Amino acid sequence: MEQTETRPPSEHTHVAFGDGLALDCGEHLPELVVAYRSYGRLNADRSNAVLVCHALTGDQYVAEHHPLTGKPGWWDAVVGPGRPVDTDRFFVICANVLGGCMGSTGPRSLRPDGRLWGTDFPPITIRDMVRAQKRLVEHLGIRRLFAVIGGSMGGMQALQWAASYPESVFAAVPVATASYHSAQNIAFHEVGRQAIFADPDYQDGRYWESGRIPARGLAVARMCAHITYLSEQALTRKFGRRLQNASGLAVFGEMFEVESYLRHQGSSFVRRFDANSYLTITRAMDYFDLAADHGGDVANAFRGTPTRFLLVSFSSDWLFPTAESRTMVRALNRAAANVSFVEVSTDKGHDAFLLDEPDFHRALAGFLAGCAEHAGIAAR
Repeated sequence: MEQTETRPPSEHTHVAFGDGLALDCGEHLPELVVAYRSYGRLNADRSNAVLVCHALTGDQYVAEHHPLTGKPGWWDAVVGPGRPVDTDRFFVICANVLGGCMGSTGPRSLRPDGRLWGTDFPPITIRDMVRAQKRLVEHLGIRRLFAVIGGSMGGMQALQWAASYPESVFAAVPVATASYHSAQNIAFHEVGRQAIFADPDYQDGRYWESGRIPARGLAVARMCAHITYLSEQALTRKFGRRLQNASGLAVFGEMFEVESYLRHQGSSFVRRFDANSYLTITRAMDYFDLAADHGGDVANAFRGTPTRFLLVSFSSDWLFPTAESRTMVRALNRAAANVSFVEVSTDKGHDAFLLDEPDFHRALAGFLAGCAEHAGIAAR
């Protein structure tokens, strides 16, 4: 399969499944649409497929310019010809998650009767997202994925793939993630959700009826979350206490550069993301707890697994700290899994997996090359 061309937002490449999808909450979606992008070519025996799973605010446009923002793909540094996930060797798929707002079924989608789902969209889980991706992979005629890779919420999906479908995943690379969402992380999400609820334009989630969006609340949610993606060292290095457009003391206004940066992050976000999707997806992350689904022990999720693992953490990541990755590695060791672990030393915080981190890129490229050799995937 060849890479498809970028399409306008209303024409995302997608697959529709008329039989819908059963969800963990007990409800059944009457129809399932999965929007996706692909890069590279699927080889003759369909053994070189890599699924890249995106994080909370990402989408399927992983290695090409985004159709809404015009910005480069969110993982251009990792996915592409000659890059760690080499599209000259691998067929790369990235799907917009269930509950998203870039073409996959979510709160902004139409029901079969033509009405928007909105706040009636049922609660979903990371496992539901993975089930939807499994339908797409099967539709593409792929029996086993060579690798599933993702950072943050994408790492949760990679873990869930390996737990739910071990025979369908040769290798898994969970990056900057954990086997559960911590109380602190849930708390930050709740602050963001309350900011959205407090925006008068939210209108109990039916904002589309008046053609408005809860831009202020969604921007604050993004600003709050974005602080957790950075480290104190990174904020100090980039902004320090430098003033911007301020000749003297002021109670209001863009006084510090870091304030201007956060406001830009918030305002740009609301132009491409749906508030109800944000609420739905953050809740799915909060629900995630592999141990709870396997008798209180993460190791039970992976006993006898044939999947090879590489776990990656970043030294300054306080959202998903290295200690949580080490706990996951110990659980995989107890399950007798084939597991490698790398902690990358950096001051860039959680967002380091999205940035230029040569040590991470070398570790990922080396792991995939070794796995490809074991899997018999020839280099081009």
